[in-house]
Amino acid sequence: MTMGQLAGLIAAIAFFVLVLFIGVFLVRLSATLKETKSSVAVLTSDADALSKEVEVILSNANELLEDVNKKVATVDPAFQAVADLGTSVSELNDATHKVTDRFKSSGKKTAGTGIAATVGKTVVESIWKHHRAKKAKKSEI
Repeated sequence: MTMGQLAGLIAAIAFFVLVLFIGVFLVRLSATLKETKSSVAVLTSDADALSKEVEVILSNANELLEDVNKKVATVDPAFQAVADLGTSVSELNDATHKVTDRFKSSGKKTAGTGIAATVGKTVVESIWKHHRAKKAKKSEI
């Protein structure tokens, strides 16, 4: 065997080994691609099922939010009434402070009659002002 033939034989064996490795690689690549294709199909069907379930959940959540909004709208007048009551109590408290300050500065009136009359007058005036303001507010609406 000559040197040229030996080099050709080595090249042929190297090419054969290269073809074998490429063949094995392509077979494994083909199997991996088939597995990937089946995984994508499963994921697609699972995603479809999940999207339908999420749609149902969102629909239920929307219905619950609408129900809560209706109930909050029903309770709003009660909160407004409590706020009005707080304002009235605050006004009454201010009026009581004013009466107390007047009583302290004025020593001419008798203790029992002067305080009762002044407190009563201030309370009635405060309630009357609040009533007129509320009536005016309703007529604006």
